[in-house]
Amino acid sequence: MHPKSKHQSDYDLAYLCTIYKSLKPFIFTNKYNNQTINFALPEAVKALNTALLKAYYNIDYWDFPDANLCPPIPGRVDYIHYLNDLLETSNLNSDITIVDIGTGATCVYPLLGHAEYNWNFIASDVDESSLENAQKIIDKNELSNSIRLRVQIDSSKILKNVLNSSEKITACMCNPPFYKNETEAISATTKKLKGLRDTNDQLVRNFSGTHNELCYHGGEKAFINNYLYESSLFKTTCFWFTTLVSNKDLVRPIKVSLKKLGATKVQVINMSQGNKVSRIIAWTFLSETEQEAWSYILNT
Repeated sequence: MHPKSKHQSDYDLAYLCTIYKSLKPFIFTNKYNNQTINFALPEAVKALNTALLKAYYNIDYWDFPDANLCPPIPGRVDYIHYLNDLLETSNLNSDITIVDIGTGATCVYPLLGHAEYNWNFIASDVDESSLENAQKIIDKNELSNSIRLRVQIDSSKILKNVLNSSEKITACMCNPPFYKNETEAISATTKKLKGLRDTNDQLVRNFSGTHNELCYHGGEKAFINNYLYESSLFKTTCFWFTTLVSNKDLVRPIKVSLKKLGATKVQVINMSQGNKVSRIIAWTFLSETEQEAWSYILNT
């Protein structure tokens, strides 16, 4: 985990229960005499992450339909911390505006980015019902001045219809859908639950997730390729474009594509949480002179 993460050690479940009492029914003592929760149960996972947001990020209200994806807070906040490191290397440390592509019903990246670094956000999604729920979260936490939502009216587009060329965006962030279709998603869930030693015969995703959140025609590769191309249409609108990349075999082709599209700098930032390894790819189309001018204007 990132050195700034508040989740370096095991969860303090006793403390979290004092913050969010609804977590308590899901806690049990395992065969190693350690207190834990059943991570195969979506209700338990949701309760734990709600408690983390309340305890460490001052998010008083966070609720969403059970069908929607429940993001694991430690992994999500790691992306925020690594993105902040990237911005600091470019001397971007004030008047920050981040675009969160596919914010979902939970609006988790904007909540965390504002809590940790006081960033402003534009958050987009193709699902209007998810955005309605996200707006409720924003309103109840009194964050409407810092987080704005935009609907993506065309599911085949990513940045088009969301950005306009007159804006100045510090960075875009994205956690792409991983799977090509529902069959692939179910296969991954089955493997995960077997790893969690779940004895329940019913197939239930422990982090839930709707089709829009998990699947994209062509999977992660197709989504990212589309994103790369559209980013080249907004070369001077956004300083840094970034995305999570789950499949390490995609890294080299992404670099090749970005070179062809005219990116001036590409960085691969490795992340790990426990046994899970992923990476952020970041790129910019700005020349060194343009980068210096951008940071100068923001910091004066």
